[in-house]
Amino acid sequence: MAPAGKLSGFHRVGNDWFCDSSLPSDITLVVDGINFHLHKFPLISKCGKIANIVEESQTTSEKTFKILEEFPGGADTFFMIVKFCYGGQIEFTPRNVVILYCAADYLDMTDDYDEENLLPKAENFFHKHILCHWKDCILALRSCEPVIPRAEKLHIISRCLNALSVMASTDPSLFGWPMMMYGSMQSPGGSILWNGINTGAKIHSAESDWWFEDVSCLGVELFQRLVRTMEAKGIRPENLTRAIMYYCKKHLPGLDRWQGRQRAISKRVITFSMMPGTIDQRVLLGTVVKLLPEKKGKSFCRFLLGLLRVALILGVNHTCQDSLERKIGIQLELATLDSLLIPSYSDSDTLYNTDCIERMIRHFACSEPNISSISPSSFDLETSPLSRRLKRVGKLVDNYIAEVASDVNLKPEKIRSLAEALPETSRSLHDGLYRALDIYFKAHPWLSEKEREHLCSIIDFQKLSIDACAHASQNERLPLRIILQVLFFEQMHLRTALASCFHVLDAENAPAASATAPTETAGQVVQRDGWVSVARENQVLKVDMARMRSRVGELEQEFSKMKEKMNKVTKSHSYLSSHRFVATAASSRASVEQAQPSTSHQYHRRSSSLL
Repeated sequence: MAPAGKLSGFHRVGNDWFCDSSLPSDITLVVDGINFHLHKFPLISKCGKIANIVEESQTTSEKTFKILEEFPGGADTFFMIVKFCYGGQIEFTPRNVVILYCAADYLDMTDDYDEENLLPKAENFFHKHILCHWKDCILALRSCEPVIPRAEKLHIISRCLNALSVMASTDPSLFGWPMMMYGSMQSPGGSILWNGINTGAKIHSAESDWWFEDVSCLGVELFQRLVRTMEAKGIRPENLTRAIMYYCKKHLPGLDRWQGRQRAISKRVITFSMMPGTIDQRVLLGTVVKLLPEKKGKSFCRFLLGLLRVALILGVNHTCQDSLERKIGIQLELATLDSLLIPSYSDSDTLYNTDCIERMIRHFACSEPNISSISPSSFDLETSPLSRRLKRVGKLVDNYIAEVASDVNLKPEKIRSLAEALPETSRSLHDGLYRALDIYFKAHPWLSEKEREHLCSIIDFQKLSIDACAHASQNERLPLRIILQVLFFEQMHLRTALASCFHVLDAENAPAASATAPTETAGQVVQRDGWVSVARENQVLKVDMARMRSRVGELEQEFSKMKEKMNKVTKSHSYLSSHRFVATAASSRASVEQAQPSTSHQYHRRSSSLL
């Protein structure tokens, strides 16, 4: 038998390892299907577990045969330990120290059996050489993934996480700089010394982004625990969020596609080659969604929308998707139109996932409990941050509806539900909604008159601008009933504008008349530059009034022609109902013309009440 402390050779035949010794083996240990034919004495002198196995088998004279189940590190690690038991030396590295540490604990290789045993050696190396160096600590933590339960029992993971958290918020020069490659061996900023030589390098700050690339090599579970530990150690949430975003972009292919051009992190580790194994992207998404804070920002919102696209492609669970939609919804005013155009990745007939956008709009509406109490006047004053946010979202939604309206498979009900997801106070003008409906009608010429009228009811024609009214009054895609309403409200707008002009002229003519009193000479009037400019402005206003009167006359003629056409079209169907309709419209017009200017605002009601 080869004595302990003297190294013997080994050779392998198939799945069997043999010791080069003149004595036959008296114990066979099996690790991951590999048979190790060994001798008892070198093993029991260092391994408490094997000593117990031999002691239990003393009752039988047969050769000891034992399978070591779930051995940390597998057959390769066990072979290293066998050579150590036979007198060989083990070279510890950051990549193998954790596995050897766990294997020595599995075999109970404590100093009770040998003062220079493997377990105290591994623990000593771990404390002196791993926990005080950033790169070595990262490598050791990465090697914990195959043996997480036992490494957790030995507190290896928690000690690595605590050490990394401290070093991430500390000057990198204190724990082994230079280990990073910044151009030609330059640190992040500020002059420092290396072995007494002034390198001209500088350190930016205690909490920069130099460690993002390093920690991105960790698996999902260890990365999540590292972020939690760093959060508890007081690292700024902004840095942690950026680290999470960096990690996602590295392990979710295609995520950068929706992020636009952003500043890349050019720093890399010189000899850092250990990369994580296969990462379950669904698990990654579910973990990241829990780690992300309730933060707002344009780039962060765009990142969340990119995550949502990936989640829809992968088909994640409803909880993860709903959480992303809620996080996006509460900051929907920061989104852009192109980022909201999410394709439909399911079997839906529509081109875009409008259901997802509608849920985000409703999340935005629910995020502000006072959103329904905003008055329209706040839009004009823009004194409330909430009203400004609501106005931006209203414009964004109108543009989104206009963009998806050309989809021939989009149902009218979906257009209506998207438009009504926001309260009425979100739109000071309905020009955007009118444009979206016009595009939808153009792409869906087969819609019936009733369906068109039903969709047009979402528009408040009193909130259309003069230009929009002029376009709608000549739009052949609108139902005839709607065109009449538009003409009526266009006349009301023009009459209101004329009344305002007359009021301004009366107010300006009053001081002008008093200025031309007989007591003042003509020279004094000419010298007053202010009254000269007022006279010129009056001339301009008179010209504008003449144009407006002409336009009103044209509109009245168009209104009369429209009534005649309507009588001819509807006469063959229902003469009585058509006659009643035209009579009502005519009486409404007559009542408007006879009304005083002070009561003209009473007719500013919704179009449904006028017909």
